[in-house]
Amino acid sequence: MSTSSSKSKVTYSSASVDMTDFHLRFDAALADLRTRLGREYPLYINHEPVSSPLPPIVDLAPADNSVVLGKFASASGSLVEKAISGARVAQKAWAKRPFQERVTILRKAAEIIRERKYEIAAVMSLEVGKSRMEAMGDAEESADLIDYYCGIYEEANGYDRPLGRLSPNENTRSVLRPFGVFACIAPFNFPMALSTGMSAAALMTGNAVVYKPAQDTPWTGLMLYEAYASAGVPAGVFQFMSGLASNMGDALWKNPEVDGIVFTGSKDVGMRLAKEFSTRWPKPVLMEMGGKNPAIVTASADLDLASDGVMRSAFGLQGQKCSACSRVYVDAKVADDFLKRLVEKTRALKLGDPSEKDVYFGPVINGKAVKTFLEAAAQAKAEGEILTGGERLTGGIFDKGTYVAPTIAKLPLTSSLFERELFLPFLSVGIVHDLDEALRESNKVEFGLTAGIFSAHREEIDRFFDEVEAGVCYANRRTGATTGAWPGVQSFCGWKGSGSTGKGGCGPYYVAQFMREQSRTIME
Repeated sequence: MSTSSSKSKVTYSSASVDMTDFHLRFDAALADLRTRLGREYPLYINHEPVSSPLPPIVDLAPADNSVVLGKFASASGSLVEKAISGARVAQKAWAKRPFQERVTILRKAAEIIRERKYEIAAVMSLEVGKSRMEAMGDAEESADLIDYYCGIYEEANGYDRPLGRLSPNENTRSVLRPFGVFACIAPFNFPMALSTGMSAAALMTGNAVVYKPAQDTPWTGLMLYEAYASAGVPAGVFQFMSGLASNMGDALWKNPEVDGIVFTGSKDVGMRLAKEFSTRWPKPVLMEMGGKNPAIVTASADLDLASDGVMRSAFGLQGQKCSACSRVYVDAKVADDFLKRLVEKTRALKLGDPSEKDVYFGPVINGKAVKTFLEAAAQAKAEGEILTGGERLTGGIFDKGTYVAPTIAKLPLTSSLFERELFLPFLSVGIVHDLDEALRESNKVEFGLTAGIFSAHREEIDRFFDEVEAGVCYANRRTGATTGAWPGVQSFCGWKGSGSTGKGGCGPYYVAQFMREQSRTIME
């Protein structure tokens, strides 16, 4: 279904949109999708549908595990090799095209995403368990990422610029050239936006992409392939390879014909890629690897604002964001008041099927996530106090899917729950005595993605920005204490164990990382 887009835009932190029209369009998209449930889908290699001898991925709705969204071909190692070979051949001609032509094609893909944004968002609501607003923000961000990166590339004139001269007859230029073929490995939580951002930057700079969506979100990944194909991305330049890591083995990223990796996922997997990918020479591995993101609530904070910002950041998308606020350090002088407000607002959340228009909080992605949640809750009960939540939800719709309660736990600062990334609706709260202690606790973990502070004093905010070890920092943000980055507004760059380059997506330095420099001197 293709639904024309309105001029209104939903982001993760604002919604300047006619909600009546929004929900009517969303309902229509859902109704259409439900007529297509359970279909079988192939891989796409060189724009040709390809079946696989392996059992398919059975894509289940996390809100209701009895609903089969579709059955998606699961790529084997030999099919991955075929896709990489095809990409390597196609990349040569793609790279030789004027960069303006590539940009035109990518901008067309952004237009197609906007035209289909209700359909795309509805798929994500069913496939990931996103609320309507979260799902539409994901779709909108995808198109904005393409347009933003195209603008950066055009501003830089395709990264072709003159250099200096040592003699009058010397003419030298610096040109950034594509590496070749990138393996693009995407996560489930932002299956359109993160897949689009990583792949679009690679494509517009002249690389080919072999794309693996997360095994929990192949339908959303297929919709990205369809947008690129419809926009005119040539055969072989973007290969769609749904599948299981256990079936593909290391064929995707250990193939010597793969020149680079762009990855969003766990630190453990990312570190393995970084250590084992380069053998004969160093090759680029561009990674964002999650976070354990702190918010600091000082004694001077507006506690209504702070509790809003923390709640929305901790429990949007059920805490399954690498930028989610997963720990809070609150000054002892205001802790009781802050926690009372925070617990009240959390208990007031509407829980249920996130495809319904008034539901804020839906299921976690799968049974493995439920198991991790229950283990964390048991640890919290043993070490501290669970203020709300801590259990798997049961009864009615909850019995059909993977639902857990939004959870707030007051813990001793020594608890390992302040350090482990859970990727769940689980917020650890620690009591501190001043900003010094809050900053020490914030910085002692291995991650450094996002961080937030609530304070009425500019000197405290400035000190936070100067001393916190995180790439994306917010102060006094009601719409999300540590969440809500948008292309061209907040660069999304991870420090320490949260990223490999320190130059993040959504920002001005991202696109150039998909190319290598060549200096060209002609004596005239």
